[in-house]
Formats: sequence, structure tokens, C-alpha cells
Amino acid sequence: MHDELIAQAQAWLTEDPDPETRTELARLIDAKDETELAARFSGTLQFGTAGLRGELGAGPMRMNRSVVIRAAAGLAAYLKKQGHDDGLVVIGYDARHKSHDFAQDTAAVMIGAGLRAAVLPRPLPTPVLAFAIRHLGAVAGVEVTASHNPPRDNGYKVYLGDGSQIVPPADIDIAAEIAAVPSLTTVARPTEGWDTLDDSVLDAYLARTDAVLSEGSPRTARTVYTAMHGVGKDVLLAAFARAGFPAPVLVAEQADPDPEFPTVAFPNPEEPGAMDLAFATARALSGEAAPDLIIANDPDADRCAVAVQDGTDGTDADNGTHGTDWRMLRGDEVGALLAAHLVRRGATGTFAESIVSSSLLGRIAEKAGLPHVETLTGFKWIARAEGLRYGYEEALGYCVDPDGVRDKDGITAALLITELASQLKEEGRTLLDLLDDLAVEHGLHATDQLSVRVEDLSLIAAAMRRLREQPPTELAGLPITRTDDLTKGTAELPPTDGLRYTLDGARVIVRPSGTEPKLKCYLEVVIPVGSHKDLPAARAKATALLESIKRDLSTTAGI
Repeated sequence: MHDELIAQAQAWLTEDPDPETRTELARLIDAKDETELAARFSGTLQFGTAGLRGELGAGPMRMNRSVVIRAAAGLAAYLKKQGHDDGLVVIGYDARHKSHDFAQDTAAVMIGAGLRAAVLPRPLPTPVLAFAIRHLGAVAGVEVTASHNPPRDNGYKVYLGDGSQIVPPADIDIAAEIAAVPSLTTVARPTEGWDTLDDSVLDAYLARTDAVLSEGSPRTARTVYTAMHGVGKDVLLAAFARAGFPAPVLVAEQADPDPEFPTVAFPNPEEPGAMDLAFATARALSGEAAPDLIIANDPDADRCAVAVQDGTDGTDADNGTHGTDWRMLRGDEVGALLAAHLVRRGATGTFAESIVSSSLLGRIAEKAGLPHVETLTGFKWIARAEGLRYGYEEALGYCVDPDGVRDKDGITAALLITELASQLKEEGRTLLDLLDDLAVEHGLHATDQLSVRVEDLSLIAAAMRRLREQPPTELAGLPITRTDDLTKGTAELPPTDGLRYTLDGARVIVRPSGTEPKLKCYLEVVIPVGSHKDLPAARAKATALLESIKRDLSTTAGI
């Protein structure tokens, strides 16, 4: 095995166009580091419905220029077989390590294959790329990003000409074309021939963001904003300025792109500690400068997180002073708020969400007489809902302008939630007041998540197998009335690896993450609420139930 590994690595080394990864791999070969070589040559990064995503480094199990060139060659071959002989492929990229290199390589491969290519002018939010595909009439788009993954990762997200991410069978067909690339020496990569776009596409995107707001609506809400070391700042500030909102106060330490993400363990607003600097910035503002809400984008700005004052005094751990306490709204809460806002504005069309998101959206849509659709997780599915007007998923993703961006968009979502906060501010109310109203009207829909990150992926497979072989009959004392193994698909959903448990007044879905080494369990309990005065007791009951479900589920799954 050792000689075979070394031979594989040597063969890869002779083709590798990147001096950095060549040096890295040569060092591993010289050291005869069998463990590390085996990790890198145990297979290939699998091209799936999220495209590619993985740790940077040398070898077929890492993200590097060799892997990207093969992926681009496979995509080009697929597009040509679809009849797009000279179609345009538009390419965007974030500010992570190697993103610009991967974008340039992709453009070169497209030109070498006889297609046309255009690269966005600099690192920009993913929704700008999703917009550009349809705006420019492209046959496909590529975004080089690992979104909110750790600093050592990068990724490669593929869209087709409708502006939405690929779904089966396109991913399988593209993967087959990638596998058919015999050698990098067969892939033509000219050094010129593609266009580097100017700011006209970005200007068109920004002009489109105006359309998500109501003409003449209040624009008074004050915000604190963090770009989480990503690419969102300039575009969000430009969008807010065009809309006439007060300029957001920036979280200075996280405002500019930095591929090392130095202030956060994981650059994801959902992760513990990621919002601490934003909270500290907000607490330091007082009087007329005091913010009404905190907005955060993830590093490629397709997600939007929202935090609000919860009305109590909290202690700032750093200096011991007291100030307004802040809390993150759950993605499901923001999803319901945006839906209620759109309904109030008279929106028509389908409201769509993923199966792991709160059932509250269905209640809101039903009362408004609007179609409601549940899809598999991921905006690749949500964006395909027929007649889509609004789509969201609990992982902080919102599509509020499907005609402009057929994907989640953290910039337009930030505009819309700030418009809602402004409207409520004029009425002397807050986002939390509206959430209370929705709970009284539709029942308290409380959600939570049990998420387990693993080093060894076999632990996830083992947990799923355990749940299938020894299925629970109750959780938190609530009998399970129905179990759906989603690998079999349903009348509404194609097959996916997941389990859905329906309980009396609760719902649980368990699935492996598609983009991270995590097992995710999504919990929801619904508590009827008679009036506003019943809300504290309902919340306490919901919290206790969710904790109990988490505990029982963890034991049953062995995680």
C-alpha cells in the first residue's frame, strides 16, 4: 500500500499547477507521511448538490487548483452536451484563501472549452453572482466560496441558467464528466480571453434591491452591522444608503474581509460567541445612537442574522457594566416575521420553506389564503417552488426577491427586516411584539436544534443506523404518532437521508448536514396560546419540552 500511495502522490505532483500545493505534497512524499498521504488520496472530493466543499491542501480529497480545474472541465463538458456550445459562464468568488485563483482557473477552462466566461470584478456576495447569471443571460454560474465554514476550507458552488443551484440529476451528470477527465494535461487553459466585469452588474443588483421595499415606507430603524470578516460590508452599506436607512454602525473588528476570520471560532452567526463583538458594539451605543437591531451576514453574505434587545438589563462580562441585553432571533423567528410583513403588504404567490423549518409559515400562509410548499433542505429546492414569492430556511437563509435572486440573499433580507423594524418603531412596537402577536394568533411555535460536530464521519452513519434499527416510540413523554424514513421519499419530496418523527404537538427531523461534518436534529413544539398573558407560561413549557426532547434524542441516537 505504501508504494502505491507514493506513486499516486507522485503522479498528482507532476500535474499540480500550484507551487504552494506542490511544495506541500513534495514534503509529505519526502517524509513518507503515510497517514497524511492516505487522508488526501483515499478517494476524491465528491461533487454533489452543494458542488464541492473541503479543506484546502494538496491531493484529490482537498480543495486545490487541480481539483477545481477538473471540476471546471467537467462542468464545461456537461454544458456542451446540453447544447450550450458557446454559452456564457459567469464566475464570482469570496475573499477566502485561493478563491481568486480558483475563479481565474475556472474562467480559463471555460474559454479553453470554447465557452464564454465573465468574472465578477472583485470578491462580492454570493447573491450578486446568483443575480448576474440571469441578468447576463448566462447558461451557468460558479461561486467560489465556503460560506461560513472554517478558515481552512473553500468550496465551489454551481448554478445553472435559471439562477438556482444544481439539483439531481445535473450534479450526477457533472460528476460523471469530472470523473471522465483523463489528465490535467488534456484541459486547455489559455491565459486570456475571458471578461472581467465592471461594476455595472453590481449597480444593476443594487438597483434591484430597492424593489424589495414599499415605496414611502418608514426607514428610521438604526442598526449595528457585522460582515463577519466576509464580503458583505460594501454592498450592504450601499443598499442601505440607497434605501435611505440610517447608516449602520459597523463592528469594526469584523468589517473587512479576512480569510483567517481571527475573531471567531467559526464564521457563522449561529455559532456560540460569533455575535459577541456585535453585542458589545450595540451595548456601547446609547441615547439617539442606540440601535434597534443588529444585522449580521455570514462571510459570503447570502445569510442574514438578526438580534434584538430583549428588554432586560444584562451585564457586560468584559467591564462589569450593565446595559441592554441582546439576543439572536432564531432563523425561524425571522422567517415568520418576514412572512407576516409580506402578507401585511399584500404579497401574493407561493410561500416555501424547507421541511426542517417551522410549521408556523404554513399557518401564516393558510390564514392569508396563499399557497405553501415544503421542500427538502437547501435553497436549490426552495428556489424551484412553483410561483415562489417568498422562501426561507431556518439556517438564516431568506429569498425575498425571487425574480431578482433565485437563492438566499442576506442583503435584501437585511433591508426587508429593517423596513419591518422601522414600521413597528413608528407604531411604538418592536419585532418581539410582532412575534408575540403571531404566537397568540397561531400558537407558540418554538424551535431548537441539537447539532453534533464530529471528526469521524462514521459516527453520523452509526447514529442514523441506530435510530433506524431501534426507533424511539416516544420523546419527552410524548408518543411518536408517525415515523417517516425520508430515504424512501414521499408524495411531495424526493428521497434524502433523514428521519422525521411526528409527535403529539411536536416534530423532530434528524439528518446529516450536507455541507459540514455534523449530525443535525431539528425540533419544534407547538403550544396553544389563549392570550398575551399566557405567553410566559407557554414559553416556559416549550423550553422544558425542547430540552427534554433533546436529552431523549441524544440518548436514543447515542450522540
